[in-house]
Amino acid sequence: MEASKAEISKELSSILEDLSIDFITGLPKSKGYEAVLVVVDRLSKYSHFILLKHPYTAKIIAELFMKEVVRLHGIPNSIISDRDPLFVSHFWMELFKLQGTKLKMSSAYHPEIDGQTEVINRCLESYLRCFASDHPKTWSLWVAWAEFWYNTTFHVSIGTTPFEVVYGRKPPPLLRFLSNETKVAAVALELSDRDEALKQLKDHLLRAQDQMASKICQ
Repeated sequence: MEASKAEISKELSSILEDLSIDFITGLPKSKGYEAVLVVVDRLSKYSHFILLKHPYTAKIIAELFMKEVVRLHGIPNSIISDRDPLFVSHFWMELFKLQGTKLKMSSAYHPEIDGQTEVINRCLESYLRCFASDHPKTWSLWVAWAEFWYNTTFHVSIGTTPFEVVYGRKPPPLLRFLSNETKVAAVALELSDRDEALKQLKDHLLRAQDQMASKICQ
């Protein structure tokens, strides 16, 4: 395990240059969305959750990746993914080859390449799938907050929050809503719903992190 960690640390030298991507599928349909593309920076663990509607193609995924990831962080040096047909398609492989991105395909036979990535992906899958199960009709409305909560939560593996690794400062405090703070009913409903969703997201993430920790220790 220590050798693998050392290799990973040596390999990953800059944030948001070496990414992993994975699909979370089979979620209950919410506002037309049934899947999430999860993009994780392998060094900082900073993540993006991108909503997907079926059907989606390699071209659609590439366009969303450019819009939601490259727009913010630039073209990555490498991407780890599984051997999903979209990620081994000629379009996907040629597109990133011409942009200088090295595509690495994970497999059960190469745990030194993707073992840590797989654990993180399973943690995020558990986190999002449990929340979607609790809110089958509306989970897609809260994915942005799910992403925010994940990125601003302390992670044992990095000793801080992904947000702090990327931005070099602590995440701004999130003020909790008090029922007597506004007389605007729509605002009160929006903020009370947000706080309840964040409470549930916190619980789901803690459970997912506990599961991840137990797998790392095995």
